[in-house]
Amino acid sequence: MSQSRTPRRRMKTYTTPIIAGEFKGRQIEIPSVATTRSSKSILRESLFNTLQFDLLGKPFVEVFAGSGSIALEAVSRGASRAWCMEQNRDVYGILCANVERIAPGRIDTVWGDSFTEFEGVYRALEATGERAYFYFDPPFSIREGMEEIYDKTLKLLERIEPAQCEMAIVEHMTTVDLPEHIGTLERVKKRRFGKSTLSYYRPAGRDEA
Repeated sequence: MSQSRTPRRRMKTYTTPIIAGEFKGRQIEIPSVATTRSSKSILRESLFNTLQFDLLGKPFVEVFAGSGSIALEAVSRGASRAWCMEQNRDVYGILCANVERIAPGRIDTVWGDSFTEFEGVYRALEATGERAYFYFDPPFSIREGMEEIYDKTLKLLERIEPAQCEMAIVEHMTTVDLPEHIGTLERVKKRRFGKSTLSYYRPAGRDEA
């Protein structure tokens, strides 16, 4: 599933450390561009405090990956492998560099529009017979050209079947109230972090533990 590495172009970046696990303290390079953002460290820490040891040995899919900070943290904390999707060529170059520097061979990177590339990643996951954690962090809909971003994201979530899903987490604008139920998934938890909120979904009827 990994696609060929694209040349990286010069762009302004900053770094943030991996919080815990095998790669604790390793620096992730973050692009400073209008089309992507890094999940705040307090949000990222809360996310993985919630998931804790449930991640061990499980696949992880980061949609709209940007730098791959969430997937890298997941692999550091014991996820068996991960997939990352990113469509901005420059950002994708940074994503690939992060993966090759920190966790080579552990994360498959996919360059392209997440809304079209998701199906291929999902089919690859189906072939493994494993249930995965899915993380969706779509660009905020207030940005020009992103007005339908949440409707399209909900359609991706509706695609997820219980046999392939441990949990799906959506990072979204706090002003957006996502449905309690999306396809076969039901919301089990919601945490607010200023302008951003995390909504956690599990297959309906599955225990929250």
